[in-house]
Amino acid sequence: MKLIIGIINKEDAASTTKALNAAGYYVTKLAATGGFLKRGNITILIGTDEEKVPAALEIIDQNAKKRLEKENAASAKALEEPRDKTAMEGVIGGATVFVVEVDRFEKI
Repeated sequence: MKLIIGIINKEDAASTTKALNAAGYYVTKLAATGGFLKRGNITILIGTDEEKVPAALEIIDQNAKKRLEKENAASAKALEEPRDKTAMEGVIGGATVFVVEVDRFEKI
């Protein structure tokens, strides 16, 4: 048994979880905030058999796409120092995925 932990952009959460559910995966979603522009992320948890991991990773890859986003430096909450009003660029989206071994699984 494997546990897939995927951190994806909230904009990709609905399409990713819908595609995973359609393929027969049960997904638990947890909300989080972080990253370069302090945007919302979703952490998804998927418990599955080892042989089903590659298909789940392919679905995540197809639905969680990277994109370039701009934000005005004056409005960026992450910046504490005053800066000029030029736009900041950052790559958002995509996925960070961990696959870990599960020693024990119980559904209570």
